Amino acid sequence: MTTLITGGNGFLGRKLAHRLLARGARDVVLLDVQAGGPLPAGASAIIGDLTDAAVQEQVRDLAPDSVFHLAAVVSSAAEADFDLGMRVNVDGTRALLDVCRVLRTPPAFVFASSVAVFGHAPPVVEDDTPARPQSSYGAQKAIGELLVNDYSRKGFVKGCALRLPTVVVRPGKPNMAASSFASSIIREPLNGERATCPVPVALPLWLSSPRTVVDNLLHAHALPPEAWEDDRTLNLPGITATVAEMIAALEAAGGDSTLIDHTPDARIAAIVGSWPGSMRTTRADRLGFRRDAGIGAVVRAYIEEDKLN
Repeated sequence: MTTLITGGNGFLGRKLAHRLLARGARDVVLLDVQAGGPLPAGASAIIGDLTDAAVQEQVRDLAPDSVFHLAAVVSSAAEADFDLGMRVNVDGTRALLDVCRVLRTPPAFVFASSVAVFGHAPPVVEDDTPARPQSSYGAQKAIGELLVNDYSRKGFVKGCALRLPTVVVRPGKPNMAASSFASSIIREPLNGERATCPVPVALPLWLSSPRTVVDNLLHAHALPPEAWEDDRTLNLPGITATVAEMIAALEAAGGDSTLIDHTPDARIAAIVGSWPGSMRTTRADRLGFRRDAGIGAVVRAYIEEDKLN
């Protein structure tokens, strides 16, 4: 069995690859636009852009049995560069689906969407709350969901689209995601570094740890196609925590909250504030997806797995 992970050199792609290999997977291929350091033992790589015909040919020759499509231009970057966001997040997704369409056996296809498909959401998002994105990134993810649903309906792939919560705590350095601060305000103080919080501390966020997101990606992959019925898009479980509650969890874990600079940024606040702060994920709960025990557990997971020594 061959598994392809796009965005494979990102932190989620690497964690997913390590988990698959630990479970005994033998042919895990990481596709990304740039190299990301030493590969996990047992993995191989394709370096390039999914909109490149030569890369598409490599994927076609690979003929993956399973695809985890994590590659994306993140929220703020997609908002700042509309053409780049459309090329990667829409054209790249369709190009990958078209490669899968011509394979002899339709592969399992797990697409990482986002709560950014919701805009100006109600206080609690339900399973049937319509997607009304208020950012280019959210719109591009919503387009991807529709593509995955239709390619699945046609039998080209056995797909699903998972609306990931904001993933906290991300290891490494801040990136161009509008939600990057949500990891920074925990990660940097725990490592004795300063962080910037651009949003009000009363802002609620819908969160999940990387560990739980990987669990749920694998659970989605293992579900039989009939479990999705006629809707292959799913709101993933998460937890609600305000920024103030996140800072309290940082302090409880021994972090110094005085290292956080509260510097309002109206652009970031507008993007993140349009995303849901709470969701009722009845369908995902019924299908066996999981959530973290609380923001304290999320912080502990980071300390156990990713914190710098």
